[in-house]
Amino acid sequence: LQLVESGGGLVQPGGSLRLSCKASGRQLRYYAIGWFRQAPGKEREGVSCISPNSGTTNYRDSVEGRFTSSRDNDKNTAYLQMDSLEPDDTAVYFCAAVFGVLPRDCPDNDDYEVWGQGTQVTVSS
Repeated sequence: LQLVESGGGLVQPGGSLRLSCKASGRQLRYYAIGWFRQAPGKEREGVSCISPNSGTTNYRDSVEGRFTSSRDNDKNTAYLQMDSLEPDDTAVYFCAAVFGVLPRDCPDNDDYEVWGQGTQVTVSS
């Protein structure tokens, strides 16, 4: 499985972006997808997870209500819709995948096996 993120860019505070995570090589429907971010000088942190069947989505507290994870397994693509963006959301965003979890499960952040290369999100006026 290979993952490629896209959709990052520069946006003003309060704006929106939608990140995409396109998978190739395997069917994404059997993988849980996590979104992570890393800001300069900070550790990588988990942002969101979506289970293989989309039955479970989790978010870190700081993005709850502003970010939405979704997936289209037929298109082998996962998405992170980011609304009401804040300067503290500035980071490189990564998607990651792990195979073999139950359809409604989201794994621990340390369990992800495959990572994309990341896409830069900058929130600034």
